[in-house]
Amino acid sequence: MNKVILLLTGFISMVGMSQEQTKFSPQISISGEGKILVAPDIAVIQLGVQNHGKDPKEVKQLNDVTIDKVITYIKKFGIPVADYQTTQMSLYKNFDYEKKKHSFQANQTISVTLKDLSKYDAFMMDIMDTGINVINGVSFNSSKMEVFESEARKKAMLNAKKKADDYVSVLPGQKVGKAISISDNSQTNYPQPVLMAKEFMAVSDAAQPRETLAIGEIEIVSNVSVSFVLE
Repeated sequence: MNKVILLLTGFISMVGMSQEQTKFSPQISISGEGKILVAPDIAVIQLGVQNHGKDPKEVKQLNDVTIDKVITYIKKFGIPVADYQTTQMSLYKNFDYEKKKHSFQANQTISVTLKDLSKYDAFMMDIMDTGINVINGVSFNSSKMEVFESEARKKAMLNAKKKADDYVSVLPGQKVGKAISISDNSQTNYPQPVLMAKEFMAVSDAAQPRETLAIGEIEIVSNVSVSFVLE
């Protein structure tokens, strides 16, 4: 028993010494950034319909008629079932205090993922004819986001190591050792498109179709904070 206690005590002492050594070892803490600019190849379009009325069943039915037309329209473009879905549905009861009357508002939103951006202009051209009266927005993404995010993280780490080497290079007898802590904080900025009203999309017989979408680039940024031991 005494031998076991002695071994355990020795082990605890070694762990304590190791922790103390790490705690008081000279260190350098640095931040690094990796940035990747990517041309998006996917558009996510949020389409909505909103109706008002005195009868909740009536406004709901009006929405249903429009949504049925929208789904038919979506299918015409060969968009797979997995790439569109209802994302929001609501029915509100409102009260007009001036007129002292109740009314109802029905809302429904469908999210459409367009994986062929060459179809965007044609898709948006006649979408309003279905009865859609709300476009909640268009966002862009890439089908290879995980690959690009991985590249950005690697670039951030290389940037942090390079900066640490630069700082330590002027210190005699010291060099950057192993990393002892890494904190990651990455973000992705999705560009907002430039949309044109339908009447401005019309072209004359001699004119070429106008570009109605500026997709920009997705900026994938990885930020890290790294602490290195100084040797």
